[in-house]
Amino acid sequence: MPSSLEDYEILYSIGSGSYGTCKKIRRKKDGRLLVWKEMDYGTMTEAEKQMLVSEVNLLRELKHKHIVRYYDRIIDRSKSMLYIIMEYCEGGDLSTLINKCRKEGQYLDEDFIWKMMTQITSALKECHRRKGGQAVLHRDLKPANVFLDATRNVKLGDFGLARVLQHETSFAKTFVGTPYYMSPEQMNYMQYNEKSDIWSLGCLIYELCALHPPFTATNQKDLAVRIRLGKFSRIPVQFSEDLNRMIGSMLKIEEDQRPTIEDLLEHPQILKRTSLSTSDKKEDQKKEGEVLKQREEALKTREKLLEKRERELEAKQKSLELRERVVDEKMQRAERMLQEVRQSRLKTRDIMESSPDFKYQILPSCLQKESIPRRDVTPKKKVHFNDFSEKENYNMVNDKYRGEVEKRDGLKERLHKAKIRALELRNMEIESKIKTRQLLGLR
Repeated sequence: MPSSLEDYEILYSIGSGSYGTCKKIRRKKDGRLLVWKEMDYGTMTEAEKQMLVSEVNLLRELKHKHIVRYYDRIIDRSKSMLYIIMEYCEGGDLSTLINKCRKEGQYLDEDFIWKMMTQITSALKECHRRKGGQAVLHRDLKPANVFLDATRNVKLGDFGLARVLQHETSFAKTFVGTPYYMSPEQMNYMQYNEKSDIWSLGCLIYELCALHPPFTATNQKDLAVRIRLGKFSRIPVQFSEDLNRMIGSMLKIEEDQRPTIEDLLEHPQILKRTSLSTSDKKEDQKKEGEVLKQREEALKTREKLLEKRERELEAKQKSLELRERVVDEKMQRAERMLQEVRQSRLKTRDIMESSPDFKYQILPSCLQKESIPRRDVTPKKKVHFNDFSEKENYNMVNDKYRGEVEKRDGLKERLHKAKIRALELRNMEIESKIKTRQLLGLR
């Protein structure tokens, strides 16, 4: 996903040039320190816009440990501004270092100069020997465009004037670059190729030794004359003759006499430092391997912890599922019991509605006699005014007594049945109360 201006925090301005302003920024998502180059393309000519597009494309393609890394670009069309986000170099640039040494009156160490020579040559090889036969000319190689990281290693940058040549035999014609480091063929408005960058490299290394460019003048015309003549003073005597000859070979008037990138890399001093760099690289790779191994072990430990945690969660989930199943069963049982209680109550209500004497039948025996309307067992005496015989009177009494006995037996039978029914209903009520309590206990 493309980044936006809101993803970065501007810290302060580093510097400005003819084509834009550089500012130090911080990426908000990880706090990484970067640099962006602000360029107003709204006021640029078509040629300048084309040069800008070329720089962005080159930065995107050039990936080398000694070339400033390209990260992203942001286009603000409302303000016609382009922001190129690049690697931040904590060590500043060689121009600042040279000015500091000049003020302090101290020369740089020769070993450091050879180191700069080796790393810049390595970066130029990446430019001059591109895949597909293309060669990228820097065309503005100077101390201000060579940056240093925190460990004082080279980061070649500012490809704003770079140009892509399709073949090694191609020549550029445009008059660009900083005059102090321009080659004689550029000064003579002649065609030039990657050997022009070799000349600029010779001027840069000379300035690292002498703390000033090899060709100086008060105006550009005199400077052009001095460059065409190719005469310059020897570097300070404290530097070796080997370094002096190397610089002299790069500052040859005839481009054919200058060494190629491969020739420079074959120099004993550069080979020695390249081998040292290779051994350092192997050591770094070994350290990186150890770090990766430690990270791998940490990841394995973390995976084991995650697996253990996953097993615990699975066990907990199974336990929860079992508990849910038990709760569901209890709820179903409780619902069945509640349904039975409701049915029992409905049945009891139906019995009460169907039997008017039910309220008396379920009473204790001691209360039933008082509740049931009392009837006289002894027959009432009647006054008869007719004369009956004694036998007829006896038969009449016996009939009455027999009727009363039958009535009493019927009442006893009904009372016995009522007691049995009351006992059954009592048991049903007790069972209903027990089930109700069980249901309340489950809830």
